[in-house]
Amino acid sequence: MKIAYIFPGQGAQYPGMGQDLYDQSEQARAMFSRANDILGFCITDIMFAGTEDELKQTKVTQPAIFLHSVIMSTMLGNQFRPDMVAGHSLGEFSALVACKALSFEDGLVLVSKRARAMQKACEAEPSTMAAVLGLDDVVVEEICKSACDVVVTANYNCPGQLVISGAVNAVDEACEKLKEAGARRAMRLPVGGAFHSPLMESAHVALEQAINETIFVQPVCPVYQNVTAQAVIDPVQIKTNLVAQLTAPVRWTQSVINMIADGATDFIEVGPGKVLQGLVKKTNEEVNVSSFEFNV
Repeated sequence: MKIAYIFPGQGAQYPGMGQDLYDQSEQARAMFSRANDILGFCITDIMFAGTEDELKQTKVTQPAIFLHSVIMSTMLGNQFRPDMVAGHSLGEFSALVACKALSFEDGLVLVSKRARAMQKACEAEPSTMAAVLGLDDVVVEEICKSACDVVVTANYNCPGQLVISGAVNAVDEACEKLKEAGARRAMRLPVGGAFHSPLMESAHVALEQAINETIFVQPVCPVYQNVTAQAVIDPVQIKTNLVAQLTAPVRWTQSVINMIADGATDFIEVGPGKVLQGLVKKTNEEVNVSSFEFNV
C-alpha cells in the first residue's frame, strides 16, 4: 500500500478558511503571522472574515489556498508520511513545500509573485476558460486546433472532464463546436483569464527568474508534476517543470493514472475542499480517497 497526498488549486477557497487551524494550533498561528509579514498585508483577515468576492482576488486566492494546505500538512507532523505527492496547478507549490523540496517562506513568495503575474497577464488581454464534459480528449484537442484564435486544452481533470483556455472569441467558438460534437456541457467558467495557455506567457517570463533564483532541494518523495505527469525528484527538473507549468496543461488525469501504476492505493487531499477526491474517484473507482481532518 502506498499513500499519495494531493493538494488542491485555485477554486477550492471558501470564506472562513483556515480559522479552525488558527484557533486550534500555536504552530498554525505562527505560520499565519509569518505569512502576513511576507505578503505585506493581513491575508488572515480576508481568509477568516472576508467576503467571497474579496477571497476571489487572485492575489489573495492563491496564497490563501497555499497557506491552508501547507499549514495543514505541517500540522500532520509524523502522520505525514507520503510515498508520493502531487498538486493541481497552484497546488503543486503546496506539494513541493510539503515534501520539503522548497521552504515555506520561499514557496509563499513564489506563489504571491505567480498570482500577481497571472493577474497582470489576465488584465492585458480579454481571455477566459470553459469546462467541457462528455467528450474524449482527442476530440476536444482537435476542435481547439481548428478555432479562429488561441484556445487550448488547459486541464485534463479526469476522463471526460476537461477545461479549455484562450481568447474569449476562440473559447466561445470552440464551445459551440464542442456542443455540436456531443459535449454534455461546454460553457465558460467564472475566471479572469486564460490560465495554462500561451496567453500566460508574460507571467511565465516574470516567474521564471524568481523560480530560478530560488533554492530547491531533493524532495522526501517523488513529485508528480502537472507538465509531465511523471515522478520527479531532481531539483533542476522540478524547477524546469514549474516554470513551464503556467503555459502548459495540467495533466491531472495522467498524473493520477501514473501514481496508481506506481502503487498508490490511497489518496489523501490536504487543503480546502474535496474536489480532487472526486476527480481521483472518477479516474479510478477502486482507490481509496479521503481528506485530512485536524483535531486536538
